[in-house]
Amino acid sequence: MKIAVGSDHRGYEAKRKFAPYLRQLGHDVEDYGCETSSVASDYPDFALAVGRAVIEGRAEVGVLFDNSGLGMSIAANKVPGVRAALAHDEVTARIAREHNHCNILCLGCDLLNEGEIKKIIQMFLTCAFSQGRHLRRIEKLREIEKQLGA
Repeated sequence: MKIAVGSDHRGYEAKRKFAPYLRQLGHDVEDYGCETSSVASDYPDFALAVGRAVIEGRAEVGVLFDNSGLGMSIAANKVPGVRAALAHDEVTARIAREHNHCNILCLGCDLLNEGEIKKIIQMFLTCAFSQGRHLRRIEKLREIEKQLGA
């Protein structure tokens, strides 16, 4: 799977640690920044870059890292077609994929330990959209975007 990763300065160390982990799992990983933890950076810049990569087909999914995951999820969801989910555990990661057909995972690195992050990532990447009754809801989300000109 082709995965776009990004972080702000607060998520940089986690991104640096987990990008190689994703490669070890057999994925093709492209890093959309930031490049250091020593200089403050703005999460919307990297959420936009990863969101565009996913929507334009340069990546199948994205993984974004910041301190809480909140800023990245808010910013990524501004990109039309992105369904970014902040996951705190394996359950929210599974539901994000199976029910909400999410294409970007947001992680709060200050709130999760390494083992939790690995489990969340694995769950997100191995679950598929279950369609069924959920497909109708995803179509409604797409219609909202159309109506709002997003």
